[in-house]
Amino acid sequence: MAGSGGTAAIIVAAGRGTRAGGGLPKQWRSLLGRPVADWTVAAFLGHPGVGRIVLVVHPQDVAHVARWRGDPRIRVAMGGADRAGSVAAGLDALADDPPDRVLIHDVARPLVTRDLIGRVADALAACPAAAPALPVTDALWHGADGHVTGTRDRAGLYRAQTPQGFRYAAIRAAHAAHPGGAADDVEVARAAGLDVAIVEGDEDNLKITGAGDFARAARIMERIMDIRSGNGFDVHAFTDGDGVTLCGVRIPHDRALLGHSDADVGMHALTDAIYGALAEGDIGRHFPPSDPQWKGAASDIFLRHAAGLARSRGYRLGNADVTLICERPKIGPHADAMRKTLAALCEVELGRVSVKATTSERLGFTGRGEGIAALASVTLIGGAA
Repeated sequence: MAGSGGTAAIIVAAGRGTRAGGGLPKQWRSLLGRPVADWTVAAFLGHPGVGRIVLVVHPQDVAHVARWRGDPRIRVAMGGADRAGSVAAGLDALADDPPDRVLIHDVARPLVTRDLIGRVADALAACPAAAPALPVTDALWHGADGHVTGTRDRAGLYRAQTPQGFRYAAIRAAHAAHPGGAADDVEVARAAGLDVAIVEGDEDNLKITGAGDFARAARIMERIMDIRSGNGFDVHAFTDGDGVTLCGVRIPHDRALLGHSDADVGMHALTDAIYGALAEGDIGRHFPPSDPQWKGAASDIFLRHAAGLARSRGYRLGNADVTLICERPKIGPHADAMRKTLAALCEVELGRVSVKATTSERLGFTGRGEGIAALASVTLIGGAA
């Protein structure tokens, strides 16, 4: 059947690799506070040229992928007996709506960059297959029993990387015809007679294999991280009512807050801070007040959208700090509940969210009890651009 075309990615994550230690397959171990697989998936989700992702996992690891089940761009497939079987499962998962091109990537390479993904995808315009590689620059030896037994000429030798890119129909047919035992998908492609272009690889695109690779990957990520900050400010006036909603928590009060939605001034400020860090404007841009469907809407809709947009672009919330400015009601007794609500909506641990309050010493509109203001600051942390 004719498919929707475009470029899809297959991320092979079905291995049981435990050489790196930690009691879990390496793709589910933490790297800078986030599973390795999360970083890898985020790199492809954040690339504008990749429309769909198939994540191929071991049946025992289904619980690890629950967070992606609701994302329409991600399909989960069960892996095979070996890597080739897992790649074939990923290719089969795309067969009902085949892409024009497919990028096949090892989940244990979480430092893959947008530029590298783009180089491989672009090369497929002129060649049926393309893969990144780095020329071998070190001397090569043969060895046995801990001693050098010979040397080998390094001319023309390359270190292969992923993602390896192919025209979808060609690589699926190549896998179907291959007897097995290939080192990678390039070997499968060449066995089928496909010409494979070499594109420039990336020295930082390491494959996590042993325990020491986690520390090395963390050092590289800290060097190339894309860190963004944003701030938000919001104000709502008091009106007649019997309570206010602040940071998702309902507080009994002798007034209410006036607004087009539920007037949650704290959540609005935080949402705008996230949009600001992403250079995505403010709530009004995404949820126009002129649209009647948002009248009286719960503000968690807005915050979920902003946080989800950040995740889709490969960012995680490093921290969020919300300050509520009012004379009344008292915020302190409710601050912990507010933090828990915001952390849950942003899908981060509680320790990354702060909520506090201050007064304006009875100065200005907040001091006169005419309304409540809120300030929010966030830090978003992403991988390489």
